[in-house]
Amino acid sequence: MAENKKAELLAPAGNAEGFYGAVHAGADAVYLGGSRFGARAYAENFTTQELVECIRYGHLMGRRIYLTVNTLLKEDELKELYEYLQPFYEAGLDAVIVQDLGVLGFIREHFPGMKLHASTQMTLCSRYGAELLKELGASRIVPARELSLQELSEIKGRVDVELETFIHGAMCYCYSGQCLFSSILGGRSGNRGRCAQPCRLPYQVRTGRGQQSGSCYPLSLKDMCTIEHIPRLAEAGIDSFKIEGRMKRPEYTAGVTAIYRKYIDSYYDLREQFGKEQAAEQYQVSRRDMDILSSLYIRSGKQDGYYFKQNGREMITLSDPAYSGNDEALLDEIRNRYLKERFRLPVNVTGSFVAGCPAEVTLQAKSLSVTVQGAVVDRAQKQPVTEENVKKQLGKMGDSAFVPERMELTVGKDIFYPLKQINELRRDAVLRLEQSILEKHGYVRREGHMVQQPRESQNPVGAGQKNGIAVSVRTSGQLREAAGYMAGHPERNFRRLYIDSNLLLEQPGETVSACQALQGKVELYIALPYILRQKSISILEDVFRLAGQYPVFHGMLVRSLDELACVREYGCRCRLDANVYCWNSVALEELQAMAEGFCLPLELKAGEQRRLLEASGNLCGGKGFEKLVYGRIPMMVTANCLWKTTGSCGAKEEGFAVLTDRYRKEFPVVRSCRYCINIIYNSIPLSLHQSAEEWYKRTDIRMDFTTETGAETLQALRCFLEDGEPPCGGYTTGHEKRGVE
Repeated sequence: MAENKKAELLAPAGNAEGFYGAVHAGADAVYLGGSRFGARAYAENFTTQELVECIRYGHLMGRRIYLTVNTLLKEDELKELYEYLQPFYEAGLDAVIVQDLGVLGFIREHFPGMKLHASTQMTLCSRYGAELLKELGASRIVPARELSLQELSEIKGRVDVELETFIHGAMCYCYSGQCLFSSILGGRSGNRGRCAQPCRLPYQVRTGRGQQSGSCYPLSLKDMCTIEHIPRLAEAGIDSFKIEGRMKRPEYTAGVTAIYRKYIDSYYDLREQFGKEQAAEQYQVSRRDMDILSSLYIRSGKQDGYYFKQNGREMITLSDPAYSGNDEALLDEIRNRYLKERFRLPVNVTGSFVAGCPAEVTLQAKSLSVTVQGAVVDRAQKQPVTEENVKKQLGKMGDSAFVPERMELTVGKDIFYPLKQINELRRDAVLRLEQSILEKHGYVRREGHMVQQPRESQNPVGAGQKNGIAVSVRTSGQLREAAGYMAGHPERNFRRLYIDSNLLLEQPGETVSACQALQGKVELYIALPYILRQKSISILEDVFRLAGQYPVFHGMLVRSLDELACVREYGCRCRLDANVYCWNSVALEELQAMAEGFCLPLELKAGEQRRLLEASGNLCGGKGFEKLVYGRIPMMVTANCLWKTTGSCGAKEEGFAVLTDRYRKEFPVVRSCRYCINIIYNSIPLSLHQSAEEWYKRTDIRMDFTTETGAETLQALRCFLEDGEPPCGGYTTGHEKRGVE
């Protein structure tokens, strides 16, 4: 960000009223969703016509408009994306916010003038991910909300890309984009904009040593409010300050935007007058304005997010996550000030209607003016047109963005000019002035081009191939039993073994010893953590160093875009886990040069997964897919810690925490103190033992072991490979039949 450039204030809009309220309250830019593909499917959102009108109005007022296409798209939906986006692109839409790499690649190809913003749903946590997305065409990234101000500054200092961060509103407990809680339990996917917010429900927490909480809300974060930290955020180099809230009322959008507009301007004014240090010292937020923010849809208190802390009990609404009440008098004040009428640009109107000369109308807005001419003015035979007649017709600006401020007319005596033609002159002048303003702001008409439809494959993945079996382990007991079974059953065509990176770091000798019997027979990969933060790079370097010391290891299992970019820089071979989302063939095309294989998405139903295999065969050639047929699905990956929330973050205890919901379902929680994350797993494992053989004919199958003992690991292997008993009392088939909307 340039030294004296103000950070953009970016406001949400869930409907047209919210959009106009955001503009009137001072937003520099507004983000909103159309009728499809947005991460707030239950917001009112915009029709195509409404959105096109908002784009034009926003541009006339000098504001930018960003469209959310921040969900994952299925293969068949990509065919509908061009027609959906085309009218917005041609209307001058400023940028699209995307989660899906397939959407990013599609827009980059078919709408080359469109700016691309990488959504926080991409879970970007380091300069590696930022560099990768810039390489793929993103001009801006919205990093994970869990990053500290120091981490954000480091990204900004090392990567020439715009940064957009949240400064106010609701916060997810899980790293955005990594939450499957709502999806697996109820079929409402956060990756499709339909989250049912199970994090706002009560749970009991049992951590080590038998400590158990009463019923509370350990997954419900307080809302973020950073108004007091504007100086620090501005000086960190953040380009855009984002307010959350497309699901909230227009009064919220307008009220919060107006307060932040006031204090952002105040800080920059102070900085220009006194310099950075004195400006930060003099910057103050009034008690009244803090009270106003607290009165606008705050969830049981507020906190300042992760900018200055890793996590903490004080961030959680343990007692009650409900929204506080709203001050109706305040809402009325906001409605009257920002929502009742649209802002209009004042214009000077000059008109000349003189017999024998062409009629002429000029509109002037600041330094811009346009003049239009009509037919020659006649002399009146009966009823002459008066100056009052002309003034009335020219003053009818209707739904345009203008309002007459001053009018100077020259109207001859005894003239005739049809009122209809006066109206046409006015409309023509209005359109021309609007176009002049748009061109001054840099908006010109553009057209998309449909290069081709998403590719169809005539060579499905797995056709004519002998498929294999992959196994993933997290503990030494699981590794011991799995490696022993794999070594003793070479006829089963075991292809890969994934070993958690913590095992290699904590027990390198024992881990390598257990793997040696498989060397040359099975590809051995180190499974990296679900999240890679900048501060964890040194840990990953230790993993790479240890793996390099032992020729037994083949590569890395990558679980984030940050890791993908990192292992590529270090020259490591890799495969991608299911949470590096590839829901469509274009996403696979974006990634195929960077990875040796992929895991089929967990939220697509069986038929959709088969369709993806068919559509992607030519793209990936011999690079195979894996299909998860057994394992507890990770429902949440979190920066906050249940141990710290309900007790203290002390010794690294063995075992798990258990999260118990109101139906008495128990969700095991694993903590990785090395990477400072919690992983909340499903209460029962996915088990496709009844259909695994059918999948085995199509692609590699995979079994993940997370909370199982060594004995349970062996039992599960025998169940799937020797027609033994099911490995557990209860299980789920996940989204195999239902999928997600």
